[in-house]
Amino acid sequence: MEFTHLDENGQANMVNVGEKDVTVRTASALAKVRMQPETLQKLLASELKKGDALAAARIAGIMAAKKTWELIPLCHNIPIDSVNIDFTDNGVDELSVISTLRCTYRTGIEMEALTAVSVAALTVYDMCKAIDRGMTIEEIRLLKKTGGRHDYRYEG
Repeated sequence: MEFTHLDENGQANMVNVGEKDVTVRTASALAKVRMQPETLQKLLASELKKGDALAAARIAGIMAAKKTWELIPLCHNIPIDSVNIDFTDNGVDELSVISTLRCTYRTGIEMEALTAVSVAALTVYDMCKAIDRGMTIEEIRLLKKTGGRHDYRYEG
């Protein structure tokens, strides 16, 4: 396997995507936030002192996706067509954060999807930490990628 972000001398470089075709590309990612059951109940009922944590996390995830190229050193500045951040819960102690992004460009949008769920999950932690500092952020992963040379779907 060849690393695309290394040149022939092993030095880091930004991949030249200038010759690639512009295609529609999508990516979805997941992060899970595990917390006390009481915390999840308050979060879902918007009963936190800081306000609507899910609204704040959604906006944070969208903003993070747009700034991925500033955070990850070798990422391209991708023209993002759309970002959706959704939340689901297991009814007990876990909130899932799922991002779905789309772009029409020469390279994929996986890092933006992963950054979006990471920052959204961190925002949930920040909004809930006053009542539950033991929360954990788990299983940040790419779920699906389409467009470009290879499609991918997590099979776990």
